[in-house]
Amino acid sequence: MISIANPQMGPEEKDGVLDILDSGMLADGPEVRAFEDEFSAYCDAKHGIATSNGTTALHTMFEAFGIGDGDHVVTSPFSFVASANAIRLTGAEPVFADIDAETYTLDPKAVEETVREQDIDAILAVHLYGLPAAMEQLREIANEYHIPLLEDAAQAHGAEYQGSKVGSIGDAACFSFYPTKNMTTGEGGMITTDRVDIADHASSFINHGRTTDGGYEHVRLGHNFRMTSIAAAIGRVQLEKLPQYIDARRSNAAALDKELCEASVLTPTEPDNARHVYHQYTIRTDDREGLSEYLQSNDVGTGVYYPVPIHKQAAYDGYGCSAAITERVSDKVLSLPVHPELSDSDIETITNTILDYEENK
Repeated sequence: MISIANPQMGPEEKDGVLDILDSGMLADGPEVRAFEDEFSAYCDAKHGIATSNGTTALHTMFEAFGIGDGDHVVTSPFSFVASANAIRLTGAEPVFADIDAETYTLDPKAVEETVREQDIDAILAVHLYGLPAAMEQLREIANEYHIPLLEDAAQAHGAEYQGSKVGSIGDAACFSFYPTKNMTTGEGGMITTDRVDIADHASSFINHGRTTDGGYEHVRLGHNFRMTSIAAAIGRVQLEKLPQYIDARRSNAAALDKELCEASVLTPTEPDNARHVYHQYTIRTDDREGLSEYLQSNDVGTGVYYPVPIHKQAAYDGYGCSAAITERVSDKVLSLPVHPELSDSDIETITNTILDYEENK
């Protein structure tokens, strides 16, 4: 079976973990500080705050910006549910704006209309599948209405918009290091920002509201959202490998594009001003169920991200919105393997299976 995802762990990651085990410093400590510094530098951001996972990173980011009861954050309904859950966990409410039909990221026109008509306190842009959202237009809206522009970069490590890496474009950004992401720590998250006040608040919040000197003074309510040293050790090695992982994903995506140009499926878009890192290679097809079953029967794994928009989930009953494009594409998207472990033969199998299906159906 050609898997939809295949996390890569080598001897370097194992050595890093063993070093931590030998040190006895398993929880938060110098290894985490080093990972924070290295990851934020990679993103061209001044500060990094490591967390236990991507959802806690989002929750912490909102808390650091003072988002809470009575506030409203406009975001995408076409994302993993954590994007909206983290807003609600602060006591605030998500307000959904529709997406662009080609990029699957927030449509700035829909965002501007929402911000103009409702009392909105922040914008959360989701860089879906590894493609940055339209940050220039979203920044203009945020500036006009004097609200922060925040990035959900959980799927976009190393992606670029107009030559700038995600994680350095908004007022703050969040990443996930879940095993299927472009780099992993097993579980983990990161907030990046240039603002020292946000970094200090976030560092305190993830550590029971302690002062940043690590003493036993607690200046606010907080959680234990800290990253472990074991996770950070894996992350430091994975970060070194991230550029080659991205190159492999982009090369695999280009090969899939080339071989599927004659197929009826719609392949991913990469705007001229963006650099896609292909966390997912997502096609669109009018026959998703049939094509997916045929691929699976020929040992090609697939995934659907996401079959049910957030505002249609049972947990979001009452969060209705006008999102016709989201609802249309959620019925048609299908993700194919694109991970760095694919061989030329794997890509040939994937594309030939799709072409055979179209020819014989």
